[in-house]
Amino acid sequence: MRRRAALVVALITAMVGASAGAAGAAPRSSYAYLHPGGQPRLTEKVPVNVVFLGYEPDQVGAAYLSGLPKKYEPVVRYRLVYGQTEKLGITYTYDYKVSYGSPSYENKFFQQLGKLAKPAPLTEYQTAYNEQANNVKDITANHAIDAPSVEKWLAYNPPAGVDTRRNTVFFINWYGRSDFKFHVYTKTGEPDPDTGYDFGKERDSRKVIAWGGTTADDEETGLGSTRRVWFHDLSAGPESWTSNYDVDNPDLDGDGVVDYRMPPTWEYAAGGFRAPGALAGDLSLITRYVALNLLMTSSPLYPVELPTAEPPKSLNVDSNTYEGWPGVDASERYITPELLIDELAELRWRNRLDFDNQDLPYDAKAEECYLGVLTDTSCYPDSGYPAFANLYLYNWANLERTKDDAGRVDYEIPLFNYAVGEGVDVPALGFADDNYVDGTQTGVFSFISPEIVAAGYGLTTTQIHEVGHHVGMSHPHDGYDSETGVDYGPEGGFLFVNAGDESNSMMSYLDVNWDFSQFDRDNSDRFLTAAYHEAANRLAADVLAAPRAAKAKVQLRAADVLLGLSTKAFARHDYRAAYAFAEGAYNQVVAAAKRAGADPAGAAKALAAEADAARRTVEVHDPHEFIDTLAPDSPRSQP
Repeated sequence: MRRRAALVVALITAMVGASAGAAGAAPRSSYAYLHPGGQPRLTEKVPVNVVFLGYEPDQVGAAYLSGLPKKYEPVVRYRLVYGQTEKLGITYTYDYKVSYGSPSYENKFFQQLGKLAKPAPLTEYQTAYNEQANNVKDITANHAIDAPSVEKWLAYNPPAGVDTRRNTVFFINWYGRSDFKFHVYTKTGEPDPDTGYDFGKERDSRKVIAWGGTTADDEETGLGSTRRVWFHDLSAGPESWTSNYDVDNPDLDGDGVVDYRMPPTWEYAAGGFRAPGALAGDLSLITRYVALNLLMTSSPLYPVELPTAEPPKSLNVDSNTYEGWPGVDASERYITPELLIDELAELRWRNRLDFDNQDLPYDAKAEECYLGVLTDTSCYPDSGYPAFANLYLYNWANLERTKDDAGRVDYEIPLFNYAVGEGVDVPALGFADDNYVDGTQTGVFSFISPEIVAAGYGLTTTQIHEVGHHVGMSHPHDGYDSETGVDYGPEGGFLFVNAGDESNSMMSYLDVNWDFSQFDRDNSDRFLTAAYHEAANRLAADVLAAPRAAKAKVQLRAADVLLGLSTKAFARHDYRAAYAFAEGAYNQVVAAAKRAGADPAGAAKALAAEADAARRTVEVHDPHEFIDTLAPDSPRSQP
């Protein structure tokens, strides 16, 4: 793709140059796709296949479609915390195609499920369901079904007319058939690379009811070619992850708000947890608030344009470890650099990535700031920042000692790892911090201790996850609904959205795989396409205002053509090509800036100056809502 894009750019530049007018003519002030100083204008009519297997039309009907959104405009979610709605310049509209499996197709599919089903003990959560006072029926036996095998079968054996290369949701209901077996889905064989702990094998909380998003080239369960499938089965379980095993307690956390969740299929009945007529609306909620908003067309957590003077081509994963665990070299034992780079490179495939680590002294000040986070004590009391910002403030005050690749790479992603001894608490498993002013990403923090290792985690997977946040990726269990303007997470009326974690995404809390999903890749490429469109537009405004603007017309026209190709590729769902063309367009505007006498980094410097001024004049906040915790009540802490 890189070579092809480069050849296209060169050809376009040559053609534009050959057709250019007089050398002294001023460049045009308007273009078809380049909008100097303006926002991107990217649109996509997103195909969404919804296939019901084991459900009848009279169970679903018009109520299902009435709850689905018509369009979606992604925003930078962390900016919302600061009262800013920053749109990316992308507008999705949805093209829904709803179908029902024919009797012959359903027979074939459920026979396949039966073949894949292996007898297994009841999970802790099926047993807990049986102990509920209000459960409709008891689970009498259980079977484990390999989730990736089901995804692959559906991907390559869809009903006629369903193209699984496009976003496809399969809603499955096996219950009610004579061949039904109580079952759960499993994903095993991908243990933590640093500890060897296989969450999918060892924990009942990782026995699930949904799965999908696997890429073509996933090292363990790759589909072979690109497919975009997610299936959801309410006749599986009940399970831990969405808490649908509990049909007695409306308010699970005691906060006075009903925790909305979708029970097993058989609970949609008179006297059950949910009325039969609620089924269509619940499946619509899952489609909207999980499949669309969190998986298939999501919003970034942080800006995807990293805080650099220009969009970076080379990225250094700059790991720095405070070795405070006596007798243990945590960076040596609990970081697997090859996996870290390989997984990140699959997401940021147009960047050159490398890794280095240095150990830092866990001295008195470092320890004071660390412990202060735990005790809510600021180690910079005159700063006005909250105690949670201790690690950010301390490491930014000492940032120069970590910047060991200046001039060699365009951007160093700052990772700080804290290794502490037995009995010393950790504030989280990890978090990707911001600047406490406007929601711009800063450092990535990861934590390890004997207790963390005993729970199954090293540092590598936390680092991949947190760097994923740093470059913009959200969790698949929290997100933004564009039409209502609501940012939500898995609690209260949205508890059911934990189902989004049941996907092959590094950004999940399920901890059964360490890859970015196909949905993650698609969204990242879309976000970066928009970022390059915006960077090209911003810089083009400076070019047109420069003293030698007339000398830049060939490059600006070439950029306009490339942005057109990018826009059209985006509209036809070719996100990789859209990204590559957008980057090529930006490079043409950089060349135009040099010819016109404008500073290629001028627009970025102006934004940085505005941010610096804001840090001095804007009230400091403490919004941190996306901390990756191992709290006892967290789903990922369950047995």
